[in-house]
Amino acid sequence: MSGLGVTLPVDEGLSAGQYLDLARLAESAGFTDVLVGETAGPEVFSMLGMIAAATSRIRLGSGIVGIYPRTAVTTAQGFATLASLAPGRVFAGVGASSPIIVGQWHGLDFDAPLARLREYVAALRAVWSGERTGVDGAHVRSHGFRSGFGRVEVPVLVAAMNPRMLRLAGAIGDVAFLTWTPPDEYAAKIALVREGAREAGRDPAAVGIAASFWAYAGDRPDEARERMRRFVLQYAMVPTHRPSFRTSLAGLDEASAAWERGDRAAALRAVDDAAVDAMCALGSPDDVAARVAAMRAAGVDLPIALTPGAVAGDLEGAAQTVERLGTVSV
Repeated sequence: MSGLGVTLPVDEGLSAGQYLDLARLAESAGFTDVLVGETAGPEVFSMLGMIAAATSRIRLGSGIVGIYPRTAVTTAQGFATLASLAPGRVFAGVGASSPIIVGQWHGLDFDAPLARLREYVAALRAVWSGERTGVDGAHVRSHGFRSGFGRVEVPVLVAAMNPRMLRLAGAIGDVAFLTWTPPDEYAAKIALVREGAREAGRDPAAVGIAASFWAYAGDRPDEARERMRRFVLQYAMVPTHRPSFRTSLAGLDEASAAWERGDRAAALRAVDDAAVDAMCALGSPDDVAARVAAMRAAGVDLPIALTPGAVAGDLEGAAQTVERLGTVSV
């Protein structure tokens, strides 16, 4: 997979219709892919179904859907349903998510993410083969299920941040989906993906590389910067994500200590502009396009812009970013 993707800013508090408008805009602006994440915003399969029905060209998939809340068979059938409506346009972005979402929000055990993800992807492909399933893993099991959709082709994007997950993405994914990574760190992470592919006996060059980044090219950059600062802090404090912010956030230890004692204001002050600029692309369309170019130069096949507004609910800012970035980057 290559091109330029957009991830809908699903924590904006927008309606499904407004998210659909953004997806249509991305298609008209020339983006090749649109992704829908799943946190506290729209449910991923219903949203993707709306997009599939309302578009004709753009590829669509999850970015990401977690492997804990749904069984692998349920998830596989969701993607098979989408593929029956939009053949050749659907991909499955899967990942372990985080202990906060899995444990606190869904009340499930965040156990054995590496082993579970490996088995989950194998089960997805077993369903998509059109044959009866015979998956008997330690964490994921399915026997005797046969999909009514028959055989379907759905590429799998495996979300990865830490070294072991990056190697696993190379071993089992069609595409490794990187996130929260400054441009100068892509080479090392991509090398781990390639290493995992070689260890699994695969052609390392056959595994695509996708990567997402926060982007804003709207008319309210100062407000957007402060919102991005909060995003960086929010994600940096997730235990499974924290190592990814170690080199780009000089005040990580200070922010972590303030966060732990409940002083959110002090934690936010520890996120300097350099950390924001490492993780986010803000400014003119050309400024954001420069980040896309840097990612491509570093080996990313599919840069994916996550396009929040300057404030929650700012549909105009998100739309401006999508439209202007498409004009200069696609």
